[in-house]
Amino acid sequence: MTQRSILAGTTPHVIFKAAGSVTVKGHEGDRVTVQSTDRWGLKIEPHSEAEIGRAQAAVGETVLFDVRIKKPIKGKEKPEQVIEIQVGDRGEVWVPFGSHLKVYAGRDIDVRGITGQVDAFSGSNLSLRDVRCVGTVSAGGAMSIDCQTLLGDTLELKAGGDIRFHVHDLTSALIRVKDIGGYWEARIGSGEKSVVLKSGGDVSLVTDHEVEPLPPHYVLGKIEKP
Repeated sequence: MTQRSILAGTTPHVIFKAAGSVTVKGHEGDRVTVQSTDRWGLKIEPHSEAEIGRAQAAVGETVLFDVRIKKPIKGKEKPEQVIEIQVGDRGEVWVPFGSHLKVYAGRDIDVRGITGQVDAFSGSNLSLRDVRCVGTVSAGGAMSIDCQTLLGDTLELKAGGDIRFHVHDLTSALIRVKDIGGYWEARIGSGEKSVVLKSGGDVSLVTDHEVEPLPPHYVLGKIEKP
């Protein structure tokens, strides 16, 4: 087993890329620590924000990640530091609670205990628990979201399997769902935010607020209490 750590501050931006599965946990402190059982080891290194041009997961391909580097932006004196981590197979990461994450994995992703923003792209199952803010996420398999809030007023989630969706402060949203049972729409509150959930399995909307079915069919899918 290989382990590395790096001083990152209390609110670092971290990009993690793994061909296999990854578990990310928040912890007290200002270091990012990663360990991997992959015999090919791992890589952890800092970059400036301007150096990170593109990091795109290509699930199922021989080359999992395509990373394009660009030159630093002129005139920006102190670019944001980004910690980039790569493992060939499975990895486990401990990051400061306030981290902002982008996680790419060919298989499963499990993130928990993060008070920053999380973007995640999984080839198989995806689980985000005790996360403050969710940005862009997708999963080839099942997806489970349990977060405090969403980034922006519009969000579209796609998963190949079941979706369990629980956003604690979602008090005003228009919900559009397309799952194995068909299409349905509903509204929470006045419908200020827009949420689209597309699933190859069943969608479970978890909320303690009243969910209003919308015309023309007034159909509701699976609604659960927290």
